[in-house]
Amino acid sequence: MVDFATLFAWFVLIILFAVIVAAVVALGSLPGRIARQSNHPHAAAINVASWLGLIFGGIGWAIAFVWALVPCGQASPTTSTGSSESLSQQVAALQAEVDSLKKQLAQST
Repeated sequence: MVDFATLFAWFVLIILFAVIVAAVVALGSLPGRIARQSNHPHAAAINVASWLGLIFGGIGWAIAFVWALVPCGQASPTTSTGSSESLSQQVAALQAEVDSLKKQLAQST
C-alpha cells in the first residue's frame, strides 16, 4: 500500500526534476538569445557553443556567454564617437602639430 508521504515525496521529486530541466534549458539558451537580440553576426555559433559547453562541463558556456556580450563590428567604447565637427577639429589640431614639428625639425638641421 502506498501512503501519503510516499506520494508527496514522488511529487516533490518530479517538481524538482522539472525545475532543474527548466533551469538547464534556460541557461543553455541564454547566450544564443542574447546574441540574437543584439544582432550578433555569430549568433548561431554562440548558440551551439553554449549548448556544447553546457553539456561538456560548463566552461564553454561561460565563453559563449562572454562572446555573446562582446559587440562585434562596432567601434570600441574608448574611441571618439563625436560629431563630424569635432572630428574635423581634431584633424586640424593634429595638422597644426605636424606643421610645428616640421618647423622644429627644419630649424634643428
